[in-house]
Amino acid sequence: MSTKRFRLGIKKGLQNFAWPRYKRFNLASDTVDYWARIAPEQTALWEPGGRKVTYAQLSLLSMKWATVLKAYGVCPGDRVAILFPQSLEAALAHLAVYRIGAIALPLSVLFGTEAVRYRLEHGKAKLLLADFEALEPVKEGVPGEVRVLLKEALWVLAERSTPETRQHPTKPSDPALLIYTSGTTGKPKGALLPHSTLIGHLPGFFLYSNLPRRPATYWSPADWAWMGGLMDVLFPALYYGFTVLAYRNKRFDPEEALWLMERFEVTHTFLFPTALKLLRGLGPIKRKKLHLKSVHSGGEPLGEELQAWSKENLGLPVNEFYGQTEANLLVGNSFTIYPIRPGSMGLPYPGHKVVVLREDGSLAEAGEVGEIALETPDPVAFLGYWENPEATRAKFSGPYLLTGDLAVRDEAGYFWFKGRKDDLIKSAGYRISPFEVEEILLTHPAVAMVGVVGLPDPERGERVAAFVKLRSGFIPSEALSEELKNLVRDKIGHHAYPREIRFVEELPLTPTGKIQRFRLKVSTQEEGKNEEGNTS
Repeated sequence: MSTKRFRLGIKKGLQNFAWPRYKRFNLASDTVDYWARIAPEQTALWEPGGRKVTYAQLSLLSMKWATVLKAYGVCPGDRVAILFPQSLEAALAHLAVYRIGAIALPLSVLFGTEAVRYRLEHGKAKLLLADFEALEPVKEGVPGEVRVLLKEALWVLAERSTPETRQHPTKPSDPALLIYTSGTTGKPKGALLPHSTLIGHLPGFFLYSNLPRRPATYWSPADWAWMGGLMDVLFPALYYGFTVLAYRNKRFDPEEALWLMERFEVTHTFLFPTALKLLRGLGPIKRKKLHLKSVHSGGEPLGEELQAWSKENLGLPVNEFYGQTEANLLVGNSFTIYPIRPGSMGLPYPGHKVVVLREDGSLAEAGEVGEIALETPDPVAFLGYWENPEATRAKFSGPYLLTGDLAVRDEAGYFWFKGRKDDLIKSAGYRISPFEVEEILLTHPAVAMVGVVGLPDPERGERVAAFVKLRSGFIPSEALSEELKNLVRDKIGHHAYPREIRFVEELPLTPTGKIQRFRLKVSTQEEGKNEEGNTS
């Protein structure tokens, strides 16, 4: 266990940054156990319903949960799936898994049956820890060989258990987390992340939080099944001994969000752009009731207008940041340290060597569009895609981890996002694979072919749109459109269903039969221009 907390030497200059070196590092012992010794009565987790636990309690309970997992035969390296909403149980499940050297496989409560089935089967999960309400709609997606342990049983067994105080001796490079990230050319890929990924998140967290100090309370509507909620909020906050408010409604409610931040005196919040847009829809906000010291955002470009609104209504600018599951918190802002350039993603966070590459792999000049890449080794970088060495190799060009995103770096070093090399859809903070949605729609007897793309949306960033060619004998209708939307809702999840279904005679194809999604986007944009021209 490390004996001190990592902090940036701001006064010495960010250029003198050096990564801390740990022989051993564990996402449980180096977070809650540390503060259980230093400040045992400090509140670690707080739920709006009234449950509140200290660091001492969280440490002890997670040790008991670890005992239960070992009794169920979980060994170092085994995958344990976690299906909980933001809650005390979700935190305990993660901590218990990390304690014994196993690998957490988080599942979103928004997933449908096929999304759950694929991840459990491909990840070869040994055990599924689940909330009954979250499990019930997707229980048919749980393979027979995966044992299920429900929340109620976990608590009963843990109460009878002796705490597992022996910490598995994990190195920083040992695997800890398996998160499936969507792609555009196949099934979601499992990004395997080490314990050191938390270390790699600390510089960005420390800066976008505007150099936080205790006491501090963090809250975000971001799902803990994704990097945004888990490694941008929960675990960095636990590392520094802060309080985390654990709550997430299935649908973001801006009025409820304001009430939560006021009632629980939230000081730091991660709000993805869609959430900020919905808050803006409420009209002027009386910020005197808020206690915010930082607002951070990521997942999709923020934009100048939303940045200006936040400063006026929330009382401070948004520290926008950039990253992805495979390598997160690479670039971002910290307005207390350096000025925000509206529309820019910010500067590389200390310790991360982020560059822009040309197609041939050479470094792009300032002002030249290229692919964002991270020079490795880097503690935040993933270990590889689970059982997919070919995809892992394709993710790298020499020492550079390729992001697939395009940007320009200006003379001052600020990054400006320009677009994506692939067709991945980013909607309301979620990364959605067109292929995964298409695959489900093709199971419907009326669908002959389908192309799914992301179209610009003022609230969600992008909305999922499906272009559907019907089989002979089927007729386009509103009822059929709703039937297709519900199919995706049930199989993948509410976050991924097409907000728009367009029935078409033909789809644009390459000579080899691949759908040209970019042409679907272009045709839609041209239609919009024509409509605008006709109405003027």
